[in-house]
Formats: sequence, structure tokens, C-alpha cells
Amino acid sequence: MGDRNESTYNAADIVNYYAQLNRLQPAEAGILERLRHQLPTMKMLDIGVGGGRTAQHFAPLVEHYIGIDYSSEMVIACQKRFRQLSHPMRFEVGDARDLSQFKNNSFDFILFSFNGIDYASHQDRLKIFQEIERVGKEGCYFFFSSHNLQALERNLMWQNQIGPNPLKTYENLVMLGLFWLFNRPMNQKSMATKDHLIVRDESHNFRLDTYYIRAAQQLKQLSTNFSHVEIYPWQSTKKITNMAAAIISNDLWLYYLCRIKLSDR
Repeated sequence: MGDRNESTYNAADIVNYYAQLNRLQPAEAGILERLRHQLPTMKMLDIGVGGGRTAQHFAPLVEHYIGIDYSSEMVIACQKRFRQLSHPMRFEVGDARDLSQFKNNSFDFILFSFNGIDYASHQDRLKIFQEIERVGKEGCYFFFSSHNLQALERNLMWQNQIGPNPLKTYENLVMLGLFWLFNRPMNQKSMATKDHLIVRDESHNFRLDTYYIRAAQQLKQLSTNFSHVEIYPWQSTKKITNMAAAIISNDLWLYYLCRIKLSDR
């Protein structure tokens, strides 16, 4: 899983794609506004910074900004993109599974956006949470997004691929067929029994292995190191208060805002 994903994120076409992105997701914009009055006193770690999409929004507002990515090509792209700006931005190669270049209790706000955490294995994901807990200060905000297994299940029902546009319906069914081809011998029945799952989805033309998790299971994973967990649809600034709400099954990825437990220190 790791080698394929890492080589994909170092590929020139993928780097160029991320280097031209410049807009925050609605959930990200909502959290920026919520924390705006605190950001000037915060030290921020932006994990999986990619081409710098989030850097241009957050870096000018925080006291100290570091963006890391395990793709050296992404880091180079960020350094080129922001080299003319007067506001200090630091970009370096770094792996969320091993943040040993940072001391304990270093950051007030840690962002891992665009589902970057989903391109690590299950065990590595748990290591990432531990590392983030270590480098974050007491009460540090941690904000990340992750693919939603409940929505994937729903999206893989062929009935949901049928629409009024025949061409779009054809494209949807072709992509559905490719998904099952790349993920043999998985089927919907076996998927329904899983709390989390790694699949080859259509991201960048099926070049990535992607981790999907149910929201309830994600809350359990976070309970070890984090508290005050809130869930947001990626296209909204309004947090989800009802785990039975339809949005939990509809949004292909969700954002989670939490804080490092004070009792752990």
C-alpha cells in the first residue's frame, strides 16, 4: 500500500495537479473562521501539505507555520510556489508516522487535510494518531478528513448510478465495474461486515489504495488520545449532531475536529 501511494504522490502529473489547487473545503473554511481569533498565537503543523492548498490560507494567520509531506516533490512544489511571499512559511519532508524531527508538545493546531491520513495502513494510522498526540500541546486542536465507508457502500449500489443523463449513467456504471475489477474478490456483503477497509478506488485513475472507515469506528479510534470530537460534512460548516443523520451515509468523506486529552499529560 505504502509504496504505490508514495510513488503516486511523487509523480509529476499528480504534483502539478495539487500545486494548482487553491480553495479551502467548506468544512476547512468553517474551522478557520472558528479559530481565527486564536490562530495568531498558534504554532501550526500542516501534515500532507501537498501543493500548498491550505498553506496560503492558514500560514499568514498563525504565529508559526510548518508544512510537511512525505513526497519530496510536493515539498519542492510548495517551496517554489511560496518563495516570493514575505510571510514566513517552512516546508520540509516529513512522514506523519514518524514525526521525530519535532519535540513533544510543539504545536497548538495540527491539520491533516484532503484525506491524507487515508493513504497509510491501519497500523500506521494508529501510529499517526499517537505521533500527533505526542507533538501536540495540551488541548491542541487536531483537524483531519477521512473517507466514509458508509457512503462508499451506498455509492456502490448500481441502482444509485442510474440517472436522467444516459452518458453520465454509462460513465458511472463503467467506473463501478472498474471498482469491482480492482477490488476482487470483495463484494457488498463482505464490505457490510467491516468497520474499516482499504480499497483501490477511482482516485487518480485507481492509482491509490485508500482507507475507508465508518464514522462510529473513527470515534473509537480517536477516543484513546483525543476528546471533544466533532464531525463535519466536507461540504458544510455545520457539525453533525445526530449519528443517524442521512449525511453520515451520503458524504464520501467527513472532517473530524478534536483536541488532545488534557488528562494524558
